[in-house]
Amino acid sequence: MKYIKSNKISQLTGQRIEEKTHFTFQCDPDVSCFNLCCRNLNLFLYPYDVLRLKNHLNITSSQFIDQYTDIVMRENSFFPEVLLRMADNSEKTCPFLTESGCFVYPDRPDACRTFPIEMGIQYSEATKQDEPVYYLRPPDFCKGIDTKTSWTLETWRVDQAVEPYHHMTIQWAKIKRLFQNDPWGQAGMNGKKGKMAFMALYNIDEFRDFVFKSTFLKRYKVKQDLKQKMKKKDEALLNLAFEWVKLFVWGIPSKKIIMK
Repeated sequence: MKYIKSNKISQLTGQRIEEKTHFTFQCDPDVSCFNLCCRNLNLFLYPYDVLRLKNHLNITSSQFIDQYTDIVMRENSFFPEVLLRMADNSEKTCPFLTESGCFVYPDRPDACRTFPIEMGIQYSEATKQDEPVYYLRPPDFCKGIDTKTSWTLETWRVDQAVEPYHHMTIQWAKIKRLFQNDPWGQAGMNGKKGKMAFMALYNIDEFRDFVFKSTFLKRYKVKQDLKQKMKKKDEALLNLAFEWVKLFVWGIPSKKIIMK
């Protein structure tokens, strides 16, 4: 997922896929390149990816981040990237790859779920709106696109159950765009404010403790029905985290959370 300015769309590689565009693809053990794409990846994990994966593995967010990710701060970037750490073997395979396929398939990350389609976010300065754009960009070795199984974006999204992922990814993309400028000042990302923001976005377990076991609810007004949902559903808590980070870091007001 990347932000794309409207005037840069024509410079992107790959085939632009519109809602009614048909493309062919199939991935199963009968395809000769099955699982080859699960090697030596720069696979970016978004907050919802981490939430789903750590729940699938039945471990905490902290355990998942420590065991399965690399945290990378790029030059001239103001928020770290979270990448899936490849296995320590000669082919640098995905840590969840087995002989029979993906061990975490029901909760695989957004990028894997959408493959061979890549989603970007087009931001219009004129309308101040974010819209997803899609490109067909399989690797050169992919044989899945040579099959006769035909899809549109709609049928592919339904088949791959991408709706909750894309909803969360778009919310995350809006925050990532705000991080194009430095919000931290001299303290930097490693200051208290930066660490709090990372915790809220990528460590849902610690954020839950922060919300319910600190003075958070004395300082912020949250609707009662939302508080009940947050106790039981990580997704509701992550949605609040998105709103809180925008308020906490940039002072952007929210209807879900109000400072008392």
